[in-house]
Amino acid sequence: MAQHTPELPPELPPELRPLAEMPWFKRLAARFFGHGLTRLRAQHRASWLHGQADGFRSGHTAGVEYGFKEGKLEGLEEGRQVLLIRDSRSTEHRPPSVDNHLFDDWRLPLTAELKKRMKADVGRLLPGHAQPSAAQWKMIFSDTPSTSVVAGAGAGKSTTLVLRILLLSHYLGFELDSMTVVTFTRESRKDFIDKLIEVFALWGLTLSLRQARELVRTFHSRILPMVRSLPGFERLQAFENLSQRSLAGEEEADSNPFDLRINDAQRQQLNACYHRLFTEDERFRQLIQPLSRAGLQLKELERDHPDVQKRMAVTELASRRDEELCDAIEDLWFRAGAWPIKGIEPNRQTFDINGSTFHCHGYIPSLDAWVVLGFDPRENPQVCRPNAKLSLRAEWAVKRTLFQAFCRKPLIWLDSYESSRRVLATLAGDASAGPGFDYKVKGELASAPLLDCFVAAAGFIENLGLDVPDAVGRMSFAKDDPDRFFFEALSLFWRAFEDHLLDQKPPVMTYNRMFALFSEHSSENLKLLSDELLRPLSHLMIDEFQDVSPQIVSWIRASLSEIRSRGPAMHVGRGAQRSSLLCVGDDWQSIYGWRGSSPSYFMEFNKEFPSPSTTRVMLSDNYRSHQYIIDAAEHIVRAAPAIAGKKAKASGEPKTPHPVNVLERDDQAMGQRLAEHYRQGHSILMLYRKSSDKLLIQEHIQPVINVDSSLPYEARRLKQLTYHSAKGLQADAVFLLGDCQHLTSSPYKNQVYRMAGLGKNGESEPYDSAQKDEILRLAYVGITRAVSHCYWYVDPQEAPAANMPRASDRVARGKPFFADQRPEKKIG
Repeated sequence: MAQHTPELPPELPPELRPLAEMPWFKRLAARFFGHGLTRLRAQHRASWLHGQADGFRSGHTAGVEYGFKEGKLEGLEEGRQVLLIRDSRSTEHRPPSVDNHLFDDWRLPLTAELKKRMKADVGRLLPGHAQPSAAQWKMIFSDTPSTSVVAGAGAGKSTTLVLRILLLSHYLGFELDSMTVVTFTRESRKDFIDKLIEVFALWGLTLSLRQARELVRTFHSRILPMVRSLPGFERLQAFENLSQRSLAGEEEADSNPFDLRINDAQRQQLNACYHRLFTEDERFRQLIQPLSRAGLQLKELERDHPDVQKRMAVTELASRRDEELCDAIEDLWFRAGAWPIKGIEPNRQTFDINGSTFHCHGYIPSLDAWVVLGFDPRENPQVCRPNAKLSLRAEWAVKRTLFQAFCRKPLIWLDSYESSRRVLATLAGDASAGPGFDYKVKGELASAPLLDCFVAAAGFIENLGLDVPDAVGRMSFAKDDPDRFFFEALSLFWRAFEDHLLDQKPPVMTYNRMFALFSEHSSENLKLLSDELLRPLSHLMIDEFQDVSPQIVSWIRASLSEIRSRGPAMHVGRGAQRSSLLCVGDDWQSIYGWRGSSPSYFMEFNKEFPSPSTTRVMLSDNYRSHQYIIDAAEHIVRAAPAIAGKKAKASGEPKTPHPVNVLERDDQAMGQRLAEHYRQGHSILMLYRKSSDKLLIQEHIQPVINVDSSLPYEARRLKQLTYHSAKGLQADAVFLLGDCQHLTSSPYKNQVYRMAGLGKNGESEPYDSAQKDEILRLAYVGITRAVSHCYWYVDPQEAPAANMPRASDRVARGKPFFADQRPEKKIG
């Protein structure tokens, strides 16, 4: 390769350029001669210039070569650094993520040695049938901050939960005041307390009744002390616990908050608030008017109703005798001093009913409604008009049925002298005793006193975690729908009622209001609580979690979040550190949606209770029933949404399988079969859907009732309960009376369900859909109460209703676990 000779640098002085361009030989001679002159200390200008030029050239050449090499290396390195920096940097701005976990990232300090020791103790101290299964040990030894336990019917969860408490307190040294076990009812709380004391005693540990009652609580008994810790609320009472005893200063600390019946002490507060609001608020008075008319108005009857079809045939005959019937009925009211009524004009008017003429007794101008007097039930039912074949009562019944089916004018039918007094009080604006009329919200099965309807609707809305006035403000109804006036009146009444309760001495508050005070919407209030009040929620264990409501979930999350935010300072000097949540439930046994509960919080446990790590346990062994009972119940419920992977298997002592018998309703045959099981010494549950069904069967099982009720309570073998009340119970033989069916559609509940974010996105009737699933779960609960025998008596159905399915529609013929003995329906 030819050597590269660099060009002369452009910055060479002009006077050196000619010399620099001299031939090489002359330049060498000049340099030599110049060197001699230097030694003589003489200076030859041309030689000096030649040397300077030569130095420039050689120096430039070396400099260029050196600079090229060094510059190239430095440039490459610098380029490499720039490239690396550009690769590692992000142009996107991202703030730090938020840690929304309810718990620290920690684990229960369980060693192999500790587990081995506890297993040995359990093997030694508990009987063989009570030894935990592998899945139950997984629940007991769960070491993650959160644990969800799917425990099917008969899974033996109570003993497992007791052993979990034993692990925390005895083997790990956690203080009992750092734990709470939550049960939903007084009965389940009492049973669990007894079992806890019994198991602790086997370990030689003394657990007093007071200690056990402090540990095992209902949600309501935990929230009450929180509110009472606030200034001015030290003696606060719960509205749900109000009774004549509490008004006298004796509190029922363990009353049942799910008893929806209004007692006298509660009604006294409701009536007092109503009277004041009716007196002072003009808009409230205006709203009561259409409600009273709707409440008092005669309820319609479908024209294809059997009673209507039967009585239509005598319409013309009834019309001819109607004026005389009016006179006779009116005479009875006169004699009773119940007619005329102030505010009702005693003017008769004729009505066209199915082509015939009938009469009313009066008119109410303030309600624009007509009045018909009825036959008071206290009168002699045999009394007749002269020469009449039917009694007055029978003639009146025909007229009432025809009016219900064919009268479309606003009409108030006064059934009794007592009802007339209530109407009189309403018309006179006397609100001292409350509204004085019943009302039926669309979607409810029956009418009830107006204030009872207010309490029920407000309770449902608040259980969903919503504020009543805010929720009402987001509802919509048709212009002529009386529910539009009902909910506006509810909004006014409920705010006034809560203020009225707080004005009492001592103050009163509903449980829902208490939970709302410490929910995620007002979590700052939790900072007012002492460590001692919050500490029992540190290690929270909840049974029947599938029945929890959105309101309770919000309170639990807010409490756990506050406990975590307080950090280690809350646990200084204590064995129990940090916090945990263990929930036991069965989404197939969620049957309280009608009061605002939802299984979705259990089904979506990981999302609803965010945790660094969660343990899921499936308790699939059923120690109660044989496999046919299990398979039949699961076949019914499997059409409802459920946690994936559930399939129970019969465990424990083998039992002879008997199919679930499905029979057409026959009360006499049912009574005979029940008596036979009683004679065989079996325990029996008779479950009914309606109280009227219970009354109908009474005469057929009276001999059994007489014998059983004469025994001590513990020795009794017959229990009669509703399907809902039977949860947690079992019997050798179970008799189910009546089908499970969602009979109505609830416009207002569908609206508030959507507001609460429940149901599927875009679903127009989420509450109704949830209830159609719930009827399947209710049948599952009923069937799984049985240990050996189950009989299900259902009313015949002419044709399946597309929009109102029945649980018995899921009964499958040809399956060994069902014996469907109903006659097959003929087609065509």
